[in-house]
Amino acid sequence: MAKKFSARRYARAIFDIAQESNELNEWLVQLDAVSQLNRDETVVAYLDNPSISFQEKEALLAGKLPGINARVINMVYLLLDSDRVDMLPAVVNEYKKMLDQYNGIERAEVITAVPLDDKSRQKLSDRLSEIIGKKILIEPEYTDRGLIGGVVVKVGGKMLDGSTRNALNVLKKEVSS
Repeated sequence: MAKKFSARRYARAIFDIAQESNELNEWLVQLDAVSQLNRDETVVAYLDNPSISFQEKEALLAGKLPGINARVINMVYLLLDSDRVDMLPAVVNEYKKMLDQYNGIERAEVITAVPLDDKSRQKLSDRLSEIIGKKILIEPEYTDRGLIGGVVVKVGGKMLDGSTRNALNVLKKEVSS
């Protein structure tokens, strides 16, 4: 929990900076590019190695992050200097949440029995937007053949279960009562 709170504090600070300079989306693109570093195990091991100096780590990052805004790089250096560079993905995730909230967007996790086509995905998104009162982006989307049919949606900390499996379970409980 402390790590999440720290990530939120870092994200809030960079969100405020990005908002002041009217660069919210630009920061997101650059933060996503920077967070790709955590996918390279060699880079992560190098950055986590306490026997390597900060200057050597700084040089590696400068070479790996050409064209990244100096303020974004400084945030990475700050995380590196405080041995928290492993928090970078959490900081980026918190930043995305803040940007979504700022833009009135809510992300919905959707589970269906079969993959949705673009038309069905848009129709579901529009219907959820009406219900929730915010623009809904369906992300992530999963399939579970065990649902039989229908859809399960997790959005805003709530779950809407409109699956055939759930309807059958409710019917089974009613019949056995």
